[in-house]
Amino acid sequence: MLASLAVWRVTHLLHAEDGPWDLAARWRSVLGDGPLGRMFGCFYCLSVWVAAPFVPWLTVQFITGLVAWAALSAAAIIIERIVERVAGPAAAPAAWHEDLLP
Repeated sequence: MLASLAVWRVTHLLHAEDGPWDLAARWRSVLGDGPLGRMFGCFYCLSVWVAAPFVPWLTVQFITGLVAWAALSAAAIIIERIVERVAGPAAAPAAWHEDLLP
């Protein structure tokens, strides 16, 4: 369950948020319209690759790892669909606020 939430969170950050210091937004603009840029524009595609590094934390078996990889991506997609349904696709993204040190 935790890995599923983590995959959704990282995928959502990279796909739809500006991120701290606008790093995610800048990264997406640098990638442009190339293959990687298109991947970052598709939540479903991106969730597949974000899920991959989480698999070794769940299993060391190859076949089980393939299943876990698909399941983590699917869980992130389901969570995203629920969030879109509840908040709406045009919901304002979470705001990031930084306080400057005196």
